[in-house]
Amino acid sequence: MQTNPQQGIPEAQLDRRLNDIGWGLLLMLTGAIWLLPETAVPQGTWLFGVAVILPGVKVARYVKHIAVSGFSVVLGAGALVAAVSQMWRTDPPLVAIFLLVIGASLVAKPLFARTA
Repeated sequence: MQTNPQQGIPEAQLDRRLNDIGWGLLLMLTGAIWLLPETAVPQGTWLFGVAVILPGVKVARYVKHIAVSGFSVVLGAGALVAAVSQMWRTDPPLVAIFLLVIGASLVAKPLFARTA
């Protein structure tokens, strides 16, 4: 088991903490938006919050030298695109775009993986 050299915390424990913090922030964001009147929350606010939280947790992982999942980075970028499109009132086919990107990443990952 590897330890984080800065704090002596096992990497798995730090990974779990960051994961819990990310989920906690997402749940708090969702609850706060649900409590506010619909007219007080601009469209795309939840997506924008997700687009900030997901990459924020990934940056913390990167800084602490913990493996970062490319899939969640793509989800964060997708949430940012969706939030901006809702705020600008555009209507791109986001579901189709996400399915293409996710499918392409699933196909590309084994092709570029190094084998031992």
